[in-house]
Amino acid sequence: MKKYLKYLAICTAGILVIPACKKSFLTVAPKGTSLESAYYRNQTEAFSGLVAVYDVVGYQGSNDVTKLNTMDVGSDDQITGGGGPSDVNELQLFSTYRHDENQGPSSTLWSSSYQGVFRANVLLSKLPGVPMDASLKARYADESTALRAYFYFDLVRLFKNIPLILKPLAANEIDNVTQVPPSAVYTQIENDLQSVITNKNIPNTINVTTDGGRLTMGTVHALLGKIYLYDKKYSQSAAEFAQVNGTPGQLNATYGYQLLPSFASLWNVHNKFNSESILEIAHSSKSGGNWGCIACSEGNILDIMTAPRNYVALKPGAPDYVSGWSFFDFTPEFFNFIHYDPRNAATVANLDSLVRVGVASYSGSPTAYQNTGFYLNKFMGHVADITTGGGNFELNFAQDVYEIRLADTYLMEAEALISGGGDLARAAALMTAVHTRAYNDGVTHPLPATMAALKNERRAELAGEGHRWFDLVRWGDAPTVLAFKGFKANHDEILPIPANDLNATQLKQSKEWGGTL
Repeated sequence: MKKYLKYLAICTAGILVIPACKKSFLTVAPKGTSLESAYYRNQTEAFSGLVAVYDVVGYQGSNDVTKLNTMDVGSDDQITGGGGPSDVNELQLFSTYRHDENQGPSSTLWSSSYQGVFRANVLLSKLPGVPMDASLKARYADESTALRAYFYFDLVRLFKNIPLILKPLAANEIDNVTQVPPSAVYTQIENDLQSVITNKNIPNTINVTTDGGRLTMGTVHALLGKIYLYDKKYSQSAAEFAQVNGTPGQLNATYGYQLLPSFASLWNVHNKFNSESILEIAHSSKSGGNWGCIACSEGNILDIMTAPRNYVALKPGAPDYVSGWSFFDFTPEFFNFIHYDPRNAATVANLDSLVRVGVASYSGSPTAYQNTGFYLNKFMGHVADITTGGGNFELNFAQDVYEIRLADTYLMEAEALISGGGDLARAAALMTAVHTRAYNDGVTHPLPATMAALKNERRAELAGEGHRWFDLVRWGDAPTVLAFKGFKANHDEILPIPANDLNATQLKQSKEWGGTL
């Protein structure tokens, strides 16, 4: 049985794998693989190594599994859907908490994050010997360090007991890797990000035309604030987010962040790297992605997965949705929650309402498994966005994904202030700014600085963006809210370490999943 940790370490330490297709600022397009021993000879090759690290941030598995869609289907607000009870079975199992160390999304999420870690470690080990501009070398090193912290943050909050690997390992070292306490991982990634901030090698702003998708110092502050929040260091978290958020509702002149006036405009496929974007996963319609390698495509697979099956526009003015695969429907309960919120239309596509008035048709149940009629409008593919650049159009939608955006950091700072006994007036102002933007009517719509109000605001603002499951676990609400799906307390708050990585290694399964750690 293949051990993925060993496999990834060998692949990334011995051979630098650089995908032929690039995301966002990644304009280099090498093909095939390059032997690591003959690589990193100059600045161009060092940049290609950095490209390889960034590329993992937007990882999409060959099984159609992503971090975002996994967390969506695990939440109370969405179901898996698709074409049947085994369609993308990894997600079906996680949505109803029937997954385990042998089946489910664990293997994809574990292996992709460690692929990012290993690529970052290789580049960090090679940069000192690369003859190149010293300031650029320092920037590449800090970007790699911050990205490694990003990958480890996902690993520790998803799996809890993980190996902390900070240098390239030889193949014969992998079997002897052991896990460290979660506190050690948090200490490492917090210290790493603090060092990056102190170094000041990453710029405050970038030219998004050439560098869109790269980290800025604002991204690093936001990531550190988020890590502090999960580590329950509330005052430190609020301080980091304050750097990012500035005065609620106003332009942050240091980093250029500001809430967009229109919530709906966030989901315009052409509105890339806008003032609300802090960490954005860019997608392209020009990579020519095809079914031979889904993971190699740079298109956004969510667009075809969320679109309704056999959709047909029957009258002029009907939405130009593509015919897709009917995944990730919202539940009727969520629709009732958001129905009278001004963010409803941009968030939920009510397909059955279109059918009732005769403007469109689509295949509901049983063709669309678990169909509710309430589709994820934020990521719905549109005919106007179909690429003509080659490959299979289903794999080449160009809509980006926000990993961190400003409304999210406003609400996380408010949460840190409320949880840590901080400035409640500022917390209320941050929450009110997000809530008022939703209306965009020139009238202030105040919210109180309470956890109940904050939870509702995060649910409405960030629906379908992969945050809800993490929020419920962080708040301790998951056992109650997700009980109807089969979630078990002191068990499902983390994912099991994949069996492939437990086999013939020193790694141990977590106690939550029957292990000894």
